[in-house]
Order: sequence, then C-alpha cells, then structure tokens
Amino acid sequence: MRYLVFPLLAFILAQASAVESKPNIVLIYVDDLGYGDLGCYGSEKNDTPHVDRLAADGMRFTDYYSASPVCTPSRAALLTGCYPGRVSFDVFNGDRKSWVLFPGYAEGLNPNELLMPEYLKWQGYATSHVGKWHLGDQPEHLPTRHGFDSYYGIPYSNDMAIMPRKKKSPPMPLLRDEEVIAEQPKQAPLIQSYTEEAVTFMRENRDQPFFLYFAHMHVHLPHYVMDPFLEASRNGVYGAAVAAVDWSTGVIVSELKRLGLEENTIVIFTSDNGSRVDEHGGSNGVLRGKKGQTWEGGMRVPCIVKWPGQIEAGSVSSELVTAMDFYPTFASILGQPLGNDPIRDGYDVSAIWKGEAGARSPYDVFFYYLVDQLQAVRVGDWKLRYNIENRRKADRSQPELYNLAEDVSEQNNVASKHPQIMNDLLQRMEDMGDRIGDDLRGAPGTERRSRAITKDPKPLTEFDEDYPYIEPSYLLDQAG
Repeated sequence: MRYLVFPLLAFILAQASAVESKPNIVLIYVDDLGYGDLGCYGSEKNDTPHVDRLAADGMRFTDYYSASPVCTPSRAALLTGCYPGRVSFDVFNGDRKSWVLFPGYAEGLNPNELLMPEYLKWQGYATSHVGKWHLGDQPEHLPTRHGFDSYYGIPYSNDMAIMPRKKKSPPMPLLRDEEVIAEQPKQAPLIQSYTEEAVTFMRENRDQPFFLYFAHMHVHLPHYVMDPFLEASRNGVYGAAVAAVDWSTGVIVSELKRLGLEENTIVIFTSDNGSRVDEHGGSNGVLRGKKGQTWEGGMRVPCIVKWPGQIEAGSVSSELVTAMDFYPTFASILGQPLGNDPIRDGYDVSAIWKGEAGARSPYDVFFYYLVDQLQAVRVGDWKLRYNIENRRKADRSQPELYNLAEDVSEQNNVASKHPQIMNDLLQRMEDMGDRIGDDLRGAPGTERRSRAITKDPKPLTEFDEDYPYIEPSYLLDQAG
C-alpha cells in the first residue's frame, strides 16, 4: 500500500504547487487606440508615462495585429482564438450586414464555443469582465453566460445611446452581472468606477489565480473625460481620454505591487483596432489607413506584455503575433494546450514572449478581413491588398503589393515587379476564403461554425420620448 501512497502524495503536492504558480492575468483592452497614440510608440502629443513604464518593464510588439478593424469581430477573435468569420461573428442583423452589434440584436457567441474565460475558470481562475462587452446584449449572450464570474460595464459601444432620436435608440444600460443598475449613466466618471471595480476584484481574489478582462470605453467616440485629464491634456479631449486610460493602467499596476502579486501576474495592454484618425487627435503613426480599413493602420495596433522573470524588461519583438494568440498561449503556459478540435487560428507564442533562441512567428500567412470580405493577406514581409475604399463597391481587378519591411506606410505598389508572389498570395486568399468565407467572391466558407440567435430579441432598456437626451452637437462642441 505504501508504494501507492507516496506517488499519490507526490501527485497531490505537485498539483497544489501548480495551482500556486499559475500566473494571474490582467488583459487591458482599449477601444480604438491607434499605433501612434502612446509615447512608447512614438507619440509626442499624448502623455502615457504608466503605459510607457509597462513597456520598459516588459515586451513591446511592433507587428501585433487585431483580427478585425472594427469592434465586435475583434473582441470575438480575442476570446475565441479564431478569425471572426470562423465563429460567424463578422456581419450581423441578417441581410443588412451591420459591422457590429447594436442594442437588441439577436446574435451572440455560440454557447458551445469554449471561450478564454471559460477555459481559465476550468483551470481554477476567478474571472471578471469590467467595461465594454459588445458580443451580444441578450441575457443569454452576456459575459456571465460565457465564463465570467462577474461583470460590470456597458454591453456595447458608448455612442449607441446618443443617436438621433429618429432612430429611437434606447438609453445606454450599465450592468452589474445581468442586472441593469443604471440607464444612461454619466460617462466621464465610468473609467473611475471601472478602475475601482477592477481593484476590488483583485483584492478579493488575491489568494487564488485570477483573470481580469478590463475593456475600456475610451478612446471610442463620444469622448467624455473627467476634468483633471482635460485640463492637463496637450492633445485636446482625445489626449485626455488617452491620459485617463494611462492613469487607470498605473492604478492597476500599483495595486498589483501593493498586493504582492506583481511578480506572478501577466499584464497585457492592447487595442481592439486602429484609430479613426479624425479631427479629434488620434494617430496611427506612420501606418496608412484607419479603423474600418485593412490598411495597416486599421489592424496593426500597440501591444505590450509584462511578465516579471519570464519576459525580458525593455525587450522589443518584430515577430508577427495577433490577438488570437493570447488564448492558446495561456493554455500552453498552464500546461493544458488546446487541441485541434475545434479549429482555432491563433498560436502559442510563449516562446516569443520569453525570448527563446530561434523563436519566430508561427504565422506563415495572416489574413485581413473587413467583416466578411477578405481584403488582404500578409506572408513574411509581403502584403497583397485589394484597393477597396468602399466596402459596398469593392474592386478586385487590380490588387496591390507592398513590402512592409521597406514600405510600412504602404505607399509603393510593386505588384507589376513580382507576378509570382502575387499569384502565390492570391491563391492563399482563395484557399482561406473557401474555408471561412469571402463575400468578395461569394464564398460561404466550409469551416464556419454557427453563432447563437435569440428569438424575439429586445434591448435591455426601452426608448422613452421623455427620457433626458444629450444632443450630438454638444459632443462636437466638447471635442473642439
């Protein structure tokens, strides 16, 4: 009998040790933050000392991509580890083909999809989502139905409750778990209450591994920012919104230190897509294009990962990585790699994080989708893109080719000089379109998985003619 006891005891102790060593994960996800909006990425207009410190203490990525240039699909990719089209999260509201989810839409993520928070919960993590969800506002689609122990935030973009009255938009709900606790809350103080919520969650779960997904309202329009940030900004209301995010990041990192958790916590800071680059002050730096486009500026965004003792402080990686990689990377770190069924498109990039010798990007090809249109592809330094400025009037007749190593701003089309490369990249696009769909070719996709659809959906709040309403013109005045 004693021959069985000792191995069993050793196994139990090993499992306990593994639980103790599981790193906490804090994923800070900013809305519409551009490649050129942070000091550590070259901004001279925005003050971001706390995020810059995060980069100095961790790894900064130069070639990190969101999987979509718009909000809802990019968040689906983050939490599933898949291109949005693979999980049918690319267009919404039937034939009208909305790019993102609006209040009362029927779509949500399929409950059969094992999302990142569900996986981490299975691994013994406490899980919390604070901030913007944007993956369905019907009760069965909310965060608490997809692996989060708690939720505090708004279920979609902060502009959706201030549309012109003729569209009859309902008041914007603030939720705690699945309960609407406020209709049309003041937006400027939300970042403070979000940060307080995040700090409380970390304090309450300091004795077990936790996953905090903190998805900011900023810097999405409209910009509502607290006065101290407005008064100190050198870049108007936009710079103030960036500074508010930076302040919040500083609070989170400081609290981790105070709790003695910093050394065993992975902190990630990134954005859902590029800046809209309008008159408000956003920047995608040297990159061409903006949010809603498949130029680099729409999908190549800042990404910083800090993990003391595992990631070299002050390191910079130019390897191509994406938002789809976080999920499989966490699984690998925890010693429970994801299988091949169902198919996921992200990879374990922990070797790149740790700076292991010979670690290279696992992507032999990366695809740029604008919702259901496959508009571009990157292989190595080569990027082929259809010159599409209007999604509804797409033209595939003259694809363009760029060498991103020599021309990151995508100004010099060299398609005529490299016909073989063009043919190879076009074939790769056709193959991918056949698998998960491409509206440009009318390809439905053979590997798409279904999403959830709610019967008779309705918004969480109801439109009221007498409800206090803020005219959009005020927002333009505030933005200068």
